Amino acid sequence: MTTTNETGTTACDWTVSGMDCASCATKVRGAVSRLPGVSDVEIGIMSERLRLTLDERKTDQDKIEKTVRSLGYGISPRAPGKKDFVLPGSGPESHDGHSHADHPAVAKTDHSGHGSPGHVHDDPADRGKAWYQTGKGRLVILTGLLLAAAWAMELIAPQIGTWAFVAACLIGVAPVARRAFAAARLGQFFTIEGLMTIAALGALFINAAEEAALVVFLFAVGEVLEGVAAGKARDGIRALADLVPKTALLEENGATREVAASSLVIGQTVLVRPGDRIPADGEITEGTSGIDESPVTGESIPRTRGPGENVFAGSINTEAVLRVTVTKAAEDNTISRIIRLVEEAEEARAPTERFIDRFSRWYMPAIVAVSALVIVLPPLMFGQSWDTWIYRGLALLLIGCPCALVISVPASIASSLSTGARRGMLMKGGAVIEAAAKVSHVAFDKTGTLTHGRPQVTDLVTFGTTTEAQLLEVAAGVESGSSHPLAVAILDRAKTEGVTPLPARDARALTGRGVEATVGDALAWVSSPRHASENDGLDCLGLRQATIFEDEGKTAVAVYRKGVPLGLIAMRDELRPDAAEAVRQLAEMGISSIMLTGDNPRTAAAIAEGLNIRFEAEMMPEDKLAAIRDMNAQGGVMMIGDGINDAPALKQASIGVAMGSGTDVALETADAAILRDRVTDIPAQIRLVRATMANIRQNVSIALGLKAIFLVTTVLGMTGLWIAILADTGATVLVTLNALRLLRYNPEQKR
Repeated sequence: MTTTNETGTTACDWTVSGMDCASCATKVRGAVSRLPGVSDVEIGIMSERLRLTLDERKTDQDKIEKTVRSLGYGISPRAPGKKDFVLPGSGPESHDGHSHADHPAVAKTDHSGHGSPGHVHDDPADRGKAWYQTGKGRLVILTGLLLAAAWAMELIAPQIGTWAFVAACLIGVAPVARRAFAAARLGQFFTIEGLMTIAALGALFINAAEEAALVVFLFAVGEVLEGVAAGKARDGIRALADLVPKTALLEENGATREVAASSLVIGQTVLVRPGDRIPADGEITEGTSGIDESPVTGESIPRTRGPGENVFAGSINTEAVLRVTVTKAAEDNTISRIIRLVEEAEEARAPTERFIDRFSRWYMPAIVAVSALVIVLPPLMFGQSWDTWIYRGLALLLIGCPCALVISVPASIASSLSTGARRGMLMKGGAVIEAAAKVSHVAFDKTGTLTHGRPQVTDLVTFGTTTEAQLLEVAAGVESGSSHPLAVAILDRAKTEGVTPLPARDARALTGRGVEATVGDALAWVSSPRHASENDGLDCLGLRQATIFEDEGKTAVAVYRKGVPLGLIAMRDELRPDAAEAVRQLAEMGISSIMLTGDNPRTAAAIAEGLNIRFEAEMMPEDKLAAIRDMNAQGGVMMIGDGINDAPALKQASIGVAMGSGTDVALETADAAILRDRVTDIPAQIRLVRATMANIRQNVSIALGLKAIFLVTTVLGMTGLWIAILADTGATVLVTLNALRLLRYNPEQKR
């Protein structure tokens, strides 16, 4: 998929099959980055995606594809119209009984090297098959048979056996050598394929043909295990795309017909039968039923929802027929946003991952240099046997491969992102995970975060000759069209009382103070008591009454015209039932909590007392920003919010977390999101990121520890070539399996 920018460059988007680890991505990135006219290269291993900006006057797209294929990977353009949230294998072409090879864009892809010995990469057509049915599986079987045949030949005819091992080695290493040469031509001399080729051919040179063939076989086994592990990590994300049904029952003119769910547009009505998945984000217009949201948010208990309430695409209707009006297009529904966030998260790499990438760039050349010294120095300086030290140097090359080290961080990050996504906890990448693990302070917004964000009017107080109906007429007129929770509460009360809002125009929000509008022929305000008293909208008695409401934990607003107080409206927003438990869990984890709210100090104090939490009240957006900045200076701070006015503070915090019911602005600005609206998911998310960082530390220790041990034993002659490749493969497998443990991690269990 391509898009031409104003600068004349083209934004290109491809699916690259076969990237199983970070070293694969590094090879692809390094190769295409060297081409003239290429910039902004972004690679997602889990989403198998390559994006870049291309000046086609210098390099055309065919050149990019040819370069990637020369490295042994499959590549095909993302089909026009395919939204960026759709993962490979989840689009229409993978659900109609045909493989990707049937698609014109893929059929022309050259999969040279696939199915033959070497670094054979994952093919989309192999998904869902047993390991022995895949290209990599066939590779292991082939190399295994070649090795067995060579051993059999050696038993039958020892004089021919050596040549059988040579043949097995050369057949197995040929495609690996071809890709090593292709990478070298692109300026990448230190690749696993390159080291593997040198070691195998070097072993033949010193008459260690049997070990050379065994090394090729073990290399193939390692590739299979690596591919299986990468596939499991991908499946966790890919399964999200399968949550949304492929078809929907569209209702038009009293009749229903089946259509593709991806074709639904905003405003259409769909019929959802009991047991069906909801095909789009929408609002229930008719019917009441239990909605199982566990596939989307991880919430295990179905919630009863009725007319006027929102539902997620992918949720399951459990009880009765519903009619749902589509409110978001397919590319913008909740599942799509989750997948898009996870895809984009790969680009936000953790600082540790970046450091290891930089480290590996000089680590491999250093290993090659050390191996060369091990080969040359003992024979030249001490008269040692050349064969012995060439053998040890080659083994050192294989042990030095940084595969396990390079994959140690991204494997853990991918597993963590998948685990979080399944439980409605989204994080935008490794950088977010690493920063969140260091958090020592959590700042909460109040409305919609610690509270439900659905206040209800509890009291109406009128002044002078104003009646309650007149008070509501003016207040509802000013708040018409607003989606603020307090505005919704006033409009709901007016509707309940049968009061029609007065016509209003020129409505304008007074940030942190209230709203003004021309109602009838004159200005009217709905604002905080403090702002009203400063503008002759509330007298001393009215201010005293507002104080009483606030002491009771209610939010009071004054309604007035210029110089004429009309009355007070008091509202209460109930705390979320798990808010106090969340604050308690954070305290047990050694994390301090504070509530930042624009509400008045008395209401804030009443709320904070029930939570045992510190608070700051009457905060404008810029005040929240300053408070977060001050806390950042004292250690990492996580800000939790849901409104547009929280966006600056979310961005300023070390980690900004948006509640799932919040505005799109908050979700886009934040670094992470909580979809279930559970406050206890905040400590759960912190437990997950801390477990992830512990997992990363374990992986790095495994990778470096094993290499350190076998480097010493190899130099001392205690271990040889096949142990070297087994150690490298073993370290990679151990690191990957350890990272996959995070897929089963339950962050909701307190530890």
